[in-house]
Amino acid sequence: MASRALYSPRHPMLKKRDDFEDILEERRRSSDLRYALRCYTPTLYRGLVPCKASMLKSIVLQSDHLQYVIKQVSSESGESTEGVSEEASLILDEMAHCLQLSTIRFFAFTLSKAFKRLFRSVCVNEEGIQRLQQAVQEHPVVLLPSHRSYMDFLMMSYLLYTYDLPLPVIAAGMDFMSMKFVGEMLRMSGAFFIRRSFGGDKLYWAVFSEYVKTMLRNGYAPIEFFLEGTRSRTCKSLTPKTGLLNIVMEPFFKGELFDVNLVPVSISYERILEESLYARELLGIPKPKESTSGLLKARRVLSEDYGSMYVYFGHPVSVRSLAEGKINRSQYNLLPRYIPQKPSADTHEFLSDAAFRLVRIQEENMVLKPWVLIATLLLQNPDGLDLSSLAEQTDWLRHLALAFGAFLDWPDHEACSEVVSCSLALHRHLLSVSAGHVQLSVTDVPQVETTPEEAVFHQAVVVLSCASYRNQILHVFLRPALLAMAMQSANSNRKDDVYNGFNFLRKVFSNEFILCPGDSVQDFEEACYLLMKRGVLQVLEHEIVMSASGHSTLAFLSSVLDPFLQGYQVVCRYLCEETNENLTEKEFIPAVRSFALKLILAGRLKCYEALSSDLQKNALAAFLRLKAVRKVKVGDQVTLKVNKVAVNSLEDILGGKIPTQKPILARL
Repeated sequence: MASRALYSPRHPMLKKRDDFEDILEERRRSSDLRYALRCYTPTLYRGLVPCKASMLKSIVLQSDHLQYVIKQVSSESGESTEGVSEEASLILDEMAHCLQLSTIRFFAFTLSKAFKRLFRSVCVNEEGIQRLQQAVQEHPVVLLPSHRSYMDFLMMSYLLYTYDLPLPVIAAGMDFMSMKFVGEMLRMSGAFFIRRSFGGDKLYWAVFSEYVKTMLRNGYAPIEFFLEGTRSRTCKSLTPKTGLLNIVMEPFFKGELFDVNLVPVSISYERILEESLYARELLGIPKPKESTSGLLKARRVLSEDYGSMYVYFGHPVSVRSLAEGKINRSQYNLLPRYIPQKPSADTHEFLSDAAFRLVRIQEENMVLKPWVLIATLLLQNPDGLDLSSLAEQTDWLRHLALAFGAFLDWPDHEACSEVVSCSLALHRHLLSVSAGHVQLSVTDVPQVETTPEEAVFHQAVVVLSCASYRNQILHVFLRPALLAMAMQSANSNRKDDVYNGFNFLRKVFSNEFILCPGDSVQDFEEACYLLMKRGVLQVLEHEIVMSASGHSTLAFLSSVLDPFLQGYQVVCRYLCEETNENLTEKEFIPAVRSFALKLILAGRLKCYEALSSDLQKNALAAFLRLKAVRKVKVGDQVTLKVNKVAVNSLEDILGGKIPTQKPILARL
């Protein structure tokens, strides 16, 4: 199998990244049937032979923890313990996986065929696989992949089978159970099904948590779940959820396991299968329900070219090391282990901090293709660019991204113009190229007369599809971009003033991007360092001064965040001008979308990203956090009450009047 290295100059010296291996190269040369039926002898945790799925259910149902909760629920509800036990058994039957090697072999064969049709290459870091092989023998392993596509969990199981690693058991949403035949096939390939929310269902939570912890304690198989909870429709990392993370850490907290290895996995796509589907969802078109017939209709994707896919297995993260000095485990000895305990405030803080840092590791290990740079430039130039100018700017942006630590896969010994042309060809469905001029454009709309609203919708699909690629590199530019925007708005070179502006923007956008709580000063220093290294800034004792050559870099960085700024300003304007006393939370996103559409049709707004439901949802979360909006429950509905003075103030601030009066409280 061919291998190659990727580089990222995160330090002054070029840092060599792990070697990558294209697993499809071997698949194209040999029999898929022989591959599927080969001898499969995975490395096991401490050499233990996993128990059967039926035995696993029995252990869960007889556990002290579940028996305690059954008695508790029985006492509270008045139902007999036998009745509650039967209910627990039914929950477990609905939830539990039924992993069978024969089903895995079927998927190995069919997915080999599909992947060879879909992708030019599927590249995996060899050192990451070696680290994982070692980790699964030492301690129970939890796999934490990023989540951008339904393809993610299929590819994870496929790779572990390929490399003779134990097959994971995967937390999956109940949506898949409605798929006839396919749902059961997924169950037999290691999926266990959970509800999207448990509400206050104490019994369901007890069955679920005990099931996961039993598999972990017994070293049954690596457990796999998505920290973000769901697929990211924007291809930005989502704010992580901590419920499952707490469950897999609890056996360590309670002294039932010496350690647990968390393995962040970064999965990146040169072209995303659900690209246009995501854009339509963000514009209010409901997600198609998962169904077998829908899967069969989706076969046409097999005739498309989706470029390359990269899977990077990160370094295992020890829960023991993470918790050292942060978690007082003696608090878990105050009650018998089987009695459920709510996490303390310190534990909540630890879980949140760990989750954010794990997602940041996922981001930093994302392999980026040249198209993400091109998409960034085309979004900043809606009227398009000449090919020669696009190639020149892409080359400039490549060097900036590498200087900021981007994990960029750039073809060796190829002219930039050639690299750009290849990328444009792969994403031609989003572009028009005419007389050497490149522009984002609707190319696949039916040739019928459309209304102005439909024309906006079609263009917004293209813009949001392209933005999903720009979003993949935002983590590289985010902190310098926040600093550039703060400098632009502060009207002062004083370091304190710039920091206050930076910190305010960081707070506003903390639902939009992965910004670790409590890291404001560290992020500010990182931004200063990166821009100093590029010669963009001089950071003096009390001042930050832009260098003579730094204007173009700062202008580009400010433009990166401009769509988000404009989107939040649109939400502010809606809340001040259009909202009524009885606006419900459910009505909010359709109402803001309609308001933004009117502004676009009137020529008062050119930012199509303001139509995105994800941006609108994040803006509302920020305004709730900043006390500009509050929720009031009226009957069965949640109504939004707007503090128009606070919202007007926010709009002024986002428009460039960032306050600088507060003294800096942290070390700079």
